Amino acid sequence: MLNDHVTFRRLAAGTLLIAAPLLQAVAVIVDPGTWGDDREAVSYGSNPALAQTESALYHWSWMLMGVAAIGLVHLTRQRATRLGHVAGAMTVIGYLNLSALLMMDPVEWWLGRHHPPEQAQKILDEMLDLPGVIIGFQMPWVPLGLIGLPLLTVAVWRSGFSGWWVPVTVVVGYGGGFAVDYGPLTVVLWAIPVAGLGTLGVKVLRMGDDAWAALYARRGAQDPPPSLPAAETLPVGETLPVGETLPVGETLPVAESGEHRRHAR
Repeated sequence: MLNDHVTFRRLAAGTLLIAAPLLQAVAVIVDPGTWGDDREAVSYGSNPALAQTESALYHWSWMLMGVAAIGLVHLTRQRATRLGHVAGAMTVIGYLNLSALLMMDPVEWWLGRHHPPEQAQKILDEMLDLPGVIIGFQMPWVPLGLIGLPLLTVAVWRSGFSGWWVPVTVVVGYGGGFAVDYGPLTVVLWAIPVAGLGTLGVKVLRMGDDAWAALYARRGAQDPPPSLPAAETLPVGETLPVGETLPVGETLPVAESGEHRRHAR
């Protein structure tokens, strides 16, 4: 499979479209902050093992979502190509930067063990407000992913590969999840895109290599022109009537010389 680029890329794209949103849904469930204080400085103290687990799950979910987005871009090779390219790039950059911010979790855990929650949060905010952190990791990179993924699913819908309801699940689920306070409602909202993106993943896994490879064809490419029929000639000695011409592709015979006839014999 590794030496077959069609099979490998198709299976990788389909699998990641299922796994990435599922990991995020599991992460919010096991996160102690979902069911209590959502500050990492506090939730780590409540259950260090689960706090570290959810942080790792978020990390791999967002990393894999960036890779899965490349597979979605492939589905827009024939239609909605411009939107697919732009939204795909936004999704990849945004989700990779979102994952990078998770390295702040261990910092919060350490601060929570050595300072009261309010003081720990104040110190963390001062760190995150540094210009290098904002420009390098947060703005405008993180919002690119939150906007890019819904647009990318719209492009896939416009390409004819999915139904309109798939981008709706992404907009409602992830858009609504970031619009409400982090908590039990987030669990419900982030489960919605699992259905939409997971359906896309299953469809990719079931579409077959031939259908996946067909998308590589250049859009608007035409079949090669049919070959011209073999040239037809008039019998030797016959001539066209005055005013008539041969059809396109037909030629008159070349008169044979005596030498040519001798060689033919």
